[in-house]
Amino acid sequence: MILAANFKMNHTRATTKEYLAKLKECEKPEGLELFVFPPFTALDRYESVATIGAQNAYGAESGSFTGEIGLQQLQEFGITTLILGHSERRHLMGESQELISRKFKFYKERGFTIFYCIGETLDIREKGDIQSYLQSQLEGIDLKYEGLIVAYEPVWAIGTGRTAKEEEIEEVLGFLSTLTPRPLLYGGSVKPENVQNIMRIPNCSGALVGTASWRVESFCEMIEKIKEL
Repeated sequence: MILAANFKMNHTRATTKEYLAKLKECEKPEGLELFVFPPFTALDRYESVATIGAQNAYGAESGSFTGEIGLQQLQEFGITTLILGHSERRHLMGESQELISRKFKFYKERGFTIFYCIGETLDIREKGDIQSYLQSQLEGIDLKYEGLIVAYEPVWAIGTGRTAKEEEIEEVLGFLSTLTPRPLLYGGSVKPENVQNIMRIPNCSGALVGTASWRVESFCEMIEKIKEL
């Protein structure tokens, strides 16, 4: 089972260090893998019960790519885990599927663990064309890659406080399970109050958490809830 914290554009190196120190005090149940994704300026070689990853990276070792980080910068901190395809990268930063798949190929070839995000917008859900839309976000992605973790995050549920209904999540994860044998996560307004129900959904291997993970107390509360399962 997997529980991952995506800090997005929150926390500094100092507060990330404090967060991880407090996270050590939480009693992690056997079989639960923890991941924390700080912003780029907060990456470091931390001692932590969680695996530290990057929220994004460009598909190159180094080069003339202003504002990006690549393999060289990740290697400095021993980072071998990253998020690709997050809806905020797709919709706010304009990343195309072609670009995302190129980045995936680059880091796959270097053995990275890749949290690969997909999810439909509200208009796509209302049109009922979810499966073909999600498949278009999987073009160029090796769905059998052993380092792949797929995170289903409906765009309309990210940071809105509105969580997808359990039957909606189950339907999509059931569909995705026919496409890949790799772990499937749910993300989208996951919080201590609903994490248990989400973890119980068939084919769900865990959660990628945004806002509710920014406070370590809240993240630890989710760990406690998972221990009760």
